[in-house]
Amino acid sequence: MGSMSAVTISDSQTIALVAPSLDILGGQGVQAKDLADALAGEGFEVLFIPINPRFPPGMGWLRRIPFLRTLVNQLLYLPALRELRRADVVHVFSASYWSFLLSPVPAILASRLFNKRVVLNYHSGEAQDHLGKWGVLVHPWLRMVDKIVVPSTYLAKVFAGFGYQTRVIRNIVDTSLFQYRDRSPLQPRLLSSRNLEPYYRVDNTLRAFALVQRKRPDATLTVVGYGSEEEQLRQWVRANRVANVRFAGRVEPEQMPAIYDEADIFINSSVVDNQPVSILEAFAAGLSVISTPTGDIPSMVKRGLTGEIVPQDAPEVMAEAILKLLENQSQAAAMRNRARTEVEKYTWPSVSSEWAELYSRGGV
Repeated sequence: MGSMSAVTISDSQTIALVAPSLDILGGQGVQAKDLADALAGEGFEVLFIPINPRFPPGMGWLRRIPFLRTLVNQLLYLPALRELRRADVVHVFSASYWSFLLSPVPAILASRLFNKRVVLNYHSGEAQDHLGKWGVLVHPWLRMVDKIVVPSTYLAKVFAGFGYQTRVIRNIVDTSLFQYRDRSPLQPRLLSSRNLEPYYRVDNTLRAFALVQRKRPDATLTVVGYGSEEEQLRQWVRANRVANVRFAGRVEPEQMPAIYDEADIFINSSVVDNQPVSILEAFAAGLSVISTPTGDIPSMVKRGLTGEIVPQDAPEVMAEAILKLLENQSQAAAMRNRARTEVEKYTWPSVSSEWAELYSRGGV
């Protein structure tokens, strides 16, 4: 997957990754697995400590009960942090709010107890609200880490606004997993692969698709993902008699390349976001991308160059953008080609030396 020849690994052999496993299917879990695989391929010893350890056989039902789920999870997670004694550098993935207190904070404290260098890799698009409103529940812990790493300049600016210096290292995508192909002519085969939670506004994606169908009855939409809004989204589709919508549910990462290959246009309606891996995967597979301008997305989806940007909470504008794209095949093809070049910035060969330098004693 590339080379770290610019920086040797001799002074930092073991990296502990504290992150969600793919039992929680989302961007952080995918990034953690990809990073673990890439580091192992470069000769690092990788110690993976999931923040969501699997429950013992017969106790899986506890995950359906919120308080008990959290209690059992912590009883399994906290003792596992003893393994950090084996690491040279502790790399902690971080979300926001209560997740920050339950997962990164104990890992930071354990790292300090064992006198380990610690990198906090913060991913949440909710950083502005989290840092602004949580006060003593967040800032003392941030000051305890050796380095804060964020995947985007968007998050770097948020942290700078609170006095924190960060290092930007982009998310990664393994483009070799995706079969890039020319989609000429572009067909109205739409794909949404965001989980079904309020901040991704998949309801707006469905509304935009319903408007597209009025002019293109042959249009299809595949909705990949799961979450708290699934039933109400399904009910909306039934109530409005929207045809050709397929809810694919949870799809494992190794199955996603085939899902992308079946589609032509990727659409995203999120209102809280950072640097979505799903957009990078769409670029790698050759899909045209239409998205809201949330978080770092405008630096990825450059309007008219690598995709199209539409306002938040405006499904009618998204529908117009989809129809316009279908009518302007040459422009759509040019944007897809530029997007495929753009995604190379997010591959392991492009960021590997940055991680190696950070893990070295001079970097952390």
